[in-house]
Amino acid sequence: MTLYIIAIGGTGARCVEAVTQCAAAGLFTEEPIKIVFVDADESNGNLSRTSETVKTYQECYELTKTNTQIPWMQTPIELLSFWSPFSNSTNKTLGSFLNYNSYKNSHPALGHLFDVLYTKGEREAPLDVGFRGRPAIGSAIISQVNFDESEQEPWATLIKLIRADLGTGKSVNIFLCGSIFGGTGASGFPTIGRLLVNKLSRLEGRDRLKIGGLLMLPYFAFLVPNEQDDKGIYARADQFLLNTESALRYYVNEAQSTFDSVYMLGNQNPTNVRFSVGKNSQCNEPHFIELYAALAAKHFLVNSARGEQGKVILIGRNSPGRITWKDLPDSEEVKQKLVNTTRFAFAWMANLVPELGYASKVGVKGFQKQAPWFSSFFRPVQGLFGMIGSREMQSLPEFNDGTEQEAIETIKKWCNSYLRWLNRLHFSGDNIELFRPEMFTGGEGKISAENFAGLVFEDSRDKDKRSQDTIQVLKEKLDAKTLGQAGTVGLAKSLYLQCKP
Repeated sequence: MTLYIIAIGGTGARCVEAVTQCAAAGLFTEEPIKIVFVDADESNGNLSRTSETVKTYQECYELTKTNTQIPWMQTPIELLSFWSPFSNSTNKTLGSFLNYNSYKNSHPALGHLFDVLYTKGEREAPLDVGFRGRPAIGSAIISQVNFDESEQEPWATLIKLIRADLGTGKSVNIFLCGSIFGGTGASGFPTIGRLLVNKLSRLEGRDRLKIGGLLMLPYFAFLVPNEQDDKGIYARADQFLLNTESALRYYVNEAQSTFDSVYMLGNQNPTNVRFSVGKNSQCNEPHFIELYAALAAKHFLVNSARGEQGKVILIGRNSPGRITWKDLPDSEEVKQKLVNTTRFAFAWMANLVPELGYASKVGVKGFQKQAPWFSSFFRPVQGLFGMIGSREMQSLPEFNDGTEQEAIETIKKWCNSYLRWLNRLHFSGDNIELFRPEMFTGGEGKISAENFAGLVFEDSRDKDKRSQDTIQVLKEKLDAKTLGQAGTVGLAKSLYLQCKP
């Protein structure tokens, strides 16, 4: 059952960032996730960071995908493409894109209507930075996409893949996500949703296709700098609630004819972010609401398979301004998998990376004497003439082989990406009591293995058990035979297994 995600605007991109990290933790299935990004702003900072996050995930997934016996990295993720309505156009203002001057001359009445609907500033503002918090501009632009034009990408490929899945009897889930209060998400979400439904309604097997949507209500705000032109065309946080109210009135009826499931997420305590008109400076830090967004995508995937529809499900938190494990949906599963993955990433960065670095420095012969587990995963040096013994030992990979060293770096890169995302979630405004982020702030070289047992809030273990929960104790249990895989990948998977809470 493939999950297709259409991520619209910067908020949609950050939702995909959270989906990617949750997929690494095993919160999705072994079925593929395929992603299309939609944004008029091709250099949006949120999009760039998410694209890098997905790339880091893909590199680690390709490395670890064989002999999968653990949930870590079990989901293949593919970036189908990025789409901008201006990809094949030099006309990047509303007026030029919709031929305003032509209408003004040849059809004066339409030109006058254009004048009524859009101000001069809205007609002439460059839109290569996005739709500037104006859904009316974005809707007019995005509605020009034509799914019936077979050459228009990435939509042609998307429809082809969906048709192929349905043709083989598979179920298909399409999940749109974006903000309801800005420009790109607010305009693209309903427009693309409606165009997709119209196109897909003609496909055979339509009953096996479900379309879900996630609308992100206001959860961040910003102050406009004094030097910014008051009459300029840009998003304004003081209009977010008004935009949201208007959009919700529209979705009361529209959503029922377009989406099988709709999710809405927001926060009454908006986080302050830096003002940006667009481009690479528009790069908000990860937010805990985006973790909920990933869990909404998971819920949609699981429950559409069960055929559950027509339900209204509410979720809230026990205490205002505070998030604990009990506030998360499917809290038991989510906690177990996030804790397992976080303990693994922490242990790899705090202990394994430094130790493997030391092994490279002193050599295998010197290091293997200090680390008995090492010879279970890498070919040891033994005997008077540096020869190794059994055939089993001879079959183990060489630690200094370039492939093994690249694998260490690939896993390290993913661990850094994951821990940074998780760290920033805990500083997104409210009191997030899932992990203790101060213990893994700074990444490699700045986190201490001594903090391993204290990473998690709501740890019910007694003092004696916590004192015995050390990375050193876990390493004593590492054995390539447990999962039947040696080398760097086998070491990582064995460590992941031992980090199970």
